[in-house]
Amino acid sequence: MSSTHQPPPDVHADDEHLRDLGYKPQLFRRMGAFGNAAVSFSVISVLTGCMTMYGYGLSTGGPAVMIWGWIVVGGMVVFVGAALAEVTSAYPTSGALFFMADRLGGKRWGWYTGWLNLLGLLGGIASIDYGCAQFTGAFLGLQYGFEPTPAKTMWIFLGILVLHAVLNLFGVRLVAVLNAVSVWWHLAGVAVIVAALTITPSHHQSPDFVFTEFVNGTGWSSSWYVVAIGLLVAQYTFSGYDASAHLSEETTHASVAAPRGIVRSIVWSCAAGLVLLVGVTFAIQDYTGTQNTGTGVPPAQIFIDALGPGGAKVLLLVVIVAQLFCGNAETAACSRMVFAFSRDGALPGQRWWTRTDNASRTPRAAVWLSVTVAAILALPSLYSPTAFGAVVAINVIGITPAYAIPIYLRIRYRDRFAPGPWNLGRWSIPIGTIAVAWVAVVTVLFCLPQSKPASGGVVTVDTFNYAPIALAAALLLAAIWWRITGRDYKVPAVAADKELSKIQQEIV
Repeated sequence: MSSTHQPPPDVHADDEHLRDLGYKPQLFRRMGAFGNAAVSFSVISVLTGCMTMYGYGLSTGGPAVMIWGWIVVGGMVVFVGAALAEVTSAYPTSGALFFMADRLGGKRWGWYTGWLNLLGLLGGIASIDYGCAQFTGAFLGLQYGFEPTPAKTMWIFLGILVLHAVLNLFGVRLVAVLNAVSVWWHLAGVAVIVAALTITPSHHQSPDFVFTEFVNGTGWSSSWYVVAIGLLVAQYTFSGYDASAHLSEETTHASVAAPRGIVRSIVWSCAAGLVLLVGVTFAIQDYTGTQNTGTGVPPAQIFIDALGPGGAKVLLLVVIVAQLFCGNAETAACSRMVFAFSRDGALPGQRWWTRTDNASRTPRAAVWLSVTVAAILALPSLYSPTAFGAVVAINVIGITPAYAIPIYLRIRYRDRFAPGPWNLGRWSIPIGTIAVAWVAVVTVLFCLPQSKPASGGVVTVDTFNYAPIALAAALLLAAIWWRITGRDYKVPAVAADKELSKIQQEIV
């Protein structure tokens, strides 16, 4: 057989390393370093996170907290990402966080990390796609007079979920292509939005307003408290970069490409998000009107006030397409997590979720399970607008602590950790310590009340913070299932799959 039909050398080395870690290669390695970074960049998606949470930021600190909070949080997330990237380099598997925790701390650490990570990813699909449905409803309202009722928004949301499932059935090569396009769409989209909001409006806010204006619409009297919970605008956006680790079994030279993908995606997002937030904030025409917009989407009102309905529709389409890219990448990452967690016996029905398509080696059943659970998570939004906040809580409160666990275990059991080719050297422990401390702080912030109850102090469904309930529910579910079937959870050592190697050689 000619050399043109042989898999690249990196594929053989990657697959051998995967076997050494105890897994049989089942997924095709068709993703390069740029594609791997693009997955995490697409999931972070500044055009999704910043725009979805912008209305929240207008009340919790206003422009000053949004801008400076972005810089502070972005810097701290670089520490978290770098520390996580180092552990990813040593354990480049689709299981990612839970596999790292299992190897460093044991079965129970891996089990709870996996459940937190999985629920965070499922909540991520729900919150991203539901936010996309809300923006789509706002666009349809401008274009056709559409009234985005909760029921209609839910139908749009379900349609988006089906779209993402179908796109993910065609294999990792299409996922890689879409994510590569996504990177340029996000960068170009930020440039187009900022340029339009800079050139077109006759009035702009002053630099003093953008960088120093503090707004407290929470009802809390403590400015420091408002600043603290205002940081969540940025922290919500900076999540999902573990996608690079989850796609590592489909990435060539994964021990280097996956950790670099994590760090690069965070750095790119820091820069792009700061430009976007500054540009949008300069263009605010009516602060109160933006907060109370009839569109239900404050950035849409900024676009309308600054550019008129025609320009607003164009910019809304830019954001909606970016959100579609984001949800598609999150679906890919979540399905690989379902596949990997099932492979180790942690999910009921694992025989279904570990099946891969013969032609594309895609875990199709895992894809459908991911979008189905995401649909169920968002169903309460039919009855309460606050339910969307609960879905977001499931995302951030699940996935954020899961980032810190492998880093903490790497510090705690440093003697048993063998660094991979991408490592932090002597800076590993200091950077990891900062990362764990930051995650502990923001986890507490996610659980704090975000709106003060009205006079009388009675907490209602609209003022209650569902994040602690989401965290408790995730841990309780994990504990119950551990007692039922945790003994069957293991990382099996398997032999090389000669048949798959033969198929790879024929296709590549």
